[in-house]
Amino acid sequence: MNVAPNSYSRTRKRLLAAAASIAVAGAIGVGALTSGTSPVLADAVRVEAPQVQGFADVVERVSPAVVSVKVKAKIQPTADDGSGDQDGFDNLPNNPQLRRFFKEFRGFGDQGGQNDEGHRRFGHRDRGNDQPRPVAQGSGFFISEDGYLVTNNHVVEEGTAFTVVTNDGKEFDAKLVGTDPRTDLAVLKVEGGDKFTYVDFADDSKVRVGDWVVAVGNPFGLGGTVTAGIVSARGRDIGAGPYDDFLQIDASVNRGNSGGPTFNLNGQVVGINTAIFSPSGGSVGIAFDIPASTAKQVVEDLMKSGAVQRGWLGVEIQPVTSDIAESLGLKSNNGALVSSAQDDGPGKKAGITAGDVITQVDGKDVASPKELARLIGAYSPGKSVDVTVWRDGKSQAIKVDLGKLPASDKQASNDQQQQPAAPAKPDTLADLGLTVTKSENGKGLVVTDVDPDSAAADRGIQPGDIITAVNSNEVNGTEDVTKAMTDAVKSGRKAVLMQVTRDNNNRFVALPVAKG
Repeated sequence: MNVAPNSYSRTRKRLLAAAASIAVAGAIGVGALTSGTSPVLADAVRVEAPQVQGFADVVERVSPAVVSVKVKAKIQPTADDGSGDQDGFDNLPNNPQLRRFFKEFRGFGDQGGQNDEGHRRFGHRDRGNDQPRPVAQGSGFFISEDGYLVTNNHVVEEGTAFTVVTNDGKEFDAKLVGTDPRTDLAVLKVEGGDKFTYVDFADDSKVRVGDWVVAVGNPFGLGGTVTAGIVSARGRDIGAGPYDDFLQIDASVNRGNSGGPTFNLNGQVVGINTAIFSPSGGSVGIAFDIPASTAKQVVEDLMKSGAVQRGWLGVEIQPVTSDIAESLGLKSNNGALVSSAQDDGPGKKAGITAGDVITQVDGKDVASPKELARLIGAYSPGKSVDVTVWRDGKSQAIKVDLGKLPASDKQASNDQQQQPAAPAKPDTLADLGLTVTKSENGKGLVVTDVDPDSAAADRGIQPGDIITAVNSNEVNGTEDVTKAMTDAVKSGRKAVLMQVTRDNNNRFVALPVAKG
């Protein structure tokens, strides 16, 4: 059949237009455009990301072991004398930051600790004093099937009656088994024959900065609250006591979390929530945990005897600075410098003296005074240990039979109080920036003036201080100091170590004698 030219041209144009439409539709992801059908759209955007492990499995397993602890006590009305000790923190060191840690971390009342509940609990007239009243609340966790649980000492210290609330809402009465204020730990025992889900302590020596952790507790009385974060730091010292060795975490921790556990991803307790740093009163991502290794040892002692018996060396110690290490010929500033040995202490009886640097205990290196306190405290009273000291440029071992740590830390004191006398003829130790005179009893040199631009001033020496020894040699005149400085220079040392007494307390100060 013949086709007219015009008809052929029109047909060809229609075919080309249809082909172009199909090509464009394919380029933009739209199905072929056909008459009477709806356009077919592309799939929604999806990203194939790697699966990240969550915390749900851990939380599901450990939550039944975590409890809320409610504390009640019979409290007599107390007048406010303006001393500021109504909150029960009068036994803490006079450290505003430390007091803030515990005040902001502690939950008061049975509804989550409203901000002023801690102050209302004294002299509240609408309740009689014949019934225990809520004074605090916190968290805890079971460590045995028969109902032993761990919490903080500062949660229970004012209590006479204790109630434990489990994750499923059941309430149990508990009795106080024992407390250890030095580590802020306490053990309660639930009365009754129930079997409880419990958790174990982790080996915190394997905990690394950056590890994931999960905190479970009772913030603000809400109960069963889970937060997650990482280990931010290890070995934190917040001034709470001689055994400070806290883990720092950034999981959200608030008032009421106190005494609650922090878990690793295996469901083991790596730490116990104890304090937070919080300028605002709420969580700012800086919380401190008692490490599992400390807690495990203390808890075992509390369960056995209700108290912790610690070894006691009976010495006052201070850090070894780089200058002190240089003055003593030590290769590093590890160790603990003995500033004084108490007359009735086992250390002095064994032969440890002021000026010794304790470097090891039973072969374990001593990195710092805090480390020495922890090592000695880990032994039982009566234990015989080998204490390695650095004295007169060499190491020597001294066997010490440890005593029992007194109820309150004893402070060394001098038998005879030394009083500085008015100087008749002040002498000048120009190289050290000091003006001195002989003490009234002839033992030591009294500092009468300090050059404000001197190294002595930088290191805290003040008028009234008494220099009693230099490089472990007694000082009775400026010639003794000069000789010690000369000997130090001859032996290639850049500093001398001065023993200084202030207010009956000894300390050591290293002063440079030559330019490095």
